[in-house]
Amino acid sequence: MRQEDGQDLARMGEQRCWAVILAGGEGMRLRPLVRQVFGADRPKQYVRLLGPRTLLRQTLDRVSLAIPEERTLVVTVQRHAGYIAEEFPGATRRPRILAQPLDRGTAAGVLYPAHWIAWRNPEATLAIFPSDHFLLGDAVFMAHVAEVTAWVEKHPEWLVLLGARPTSPEVEYGWIDPDGALGELSTGAVRAVRQFWEKPSVARARACLGAGHLWNTSVLVGKVATLAQIGWQALPELSDRLAHIEPFVGTDDEADAVRQAYELMPRANFSKHVLEACPDALAVSQLPHIVWSDLGSPHRVIEAVTRMRIRPEWAETLATSA
Repeated sequence: MRQEDGQDLARMGEQRCWAVILAGGEGMRLRPLVRQVFGADRPKQYVRLLGPRTLLRQTLDRVSLAIPEERTLVVTVQRHAGYIAEEFPGATRRPRILAQPLDRGTAAGVLYPAHWIAWRNPEATLAIFPSDHFLLGDAVFMAHVAEVTAWVEKHPEWLVLLGARPTSPEVEYGWIDPDGALGELSTGAVRAVRQFWEKPSVARARACLGAGHLWNTSVLVGKVATLAQIGWQALPELSDRLAHIEPFVGTDDEADAVRQAYELMPRANFSKHVLEACPDALAVSQLPHIVWSDLGSPHRVIEAVTRMRIRPEWAETLATSA
């Protein structure tokens, strides 16, 4: 790690930046592999797929390089309470847990924590991380996030996506069409976004690959006020339901207010209904030279295991039984 990377991480720890870790998904596409090698159905973020730590713990350890536990929010759903208890058995220190009463899609999973933080610190910046991705180069990655965070502090009107250089016409990822440069980081330009496509057709994905577009890693950095504003613009009904919670924050009625909001709000996908609908608010910064994958399919998991140069016990068992 460069000396400059260490300085970026230290500065991010001093800033009022929050980490939001998305851990409410069910990981259905990976369930057959999880069931085969672990003998149980459980979401992939709570599985030790790539070594002795769960994917969620790997994410928490990575994020902790720059953001302390007291400003780390793990967003889950109430039916995952048992998995969360396993993750933090008897822990005296742990990140904050924000359990949604119901699954209303990824839009609620992103916008509810944004409102939750804004109610407590309206000037905060947040960095959103999926809990089920694979990375080689944690310190370099978090130093890049820190540098993007510093840029956002000076340009609060932008939500910055982290983009990855594609290697195939993947139809399960979002694709980002970068536009003109808005600024420079040590790793390259921060660019405006001309257009965003969530899970495009094969033809569109091939066109995106040929045009030099980027994969969306689903890592996003922005001011909570800007994210909430974009949420109002793209999903006014959902945002209105979240706004009804605010008068009850910190009272005995907060849990009931959250449940009522979730029972009445529409289901929506954050990438499809917010990012794709509001490209004018988006910027993109390409990841530095690190290995990244979203582990969304058995193929991606096997690819990650191969890159790690070590094989978890389950991979050896799977190879023997194949």
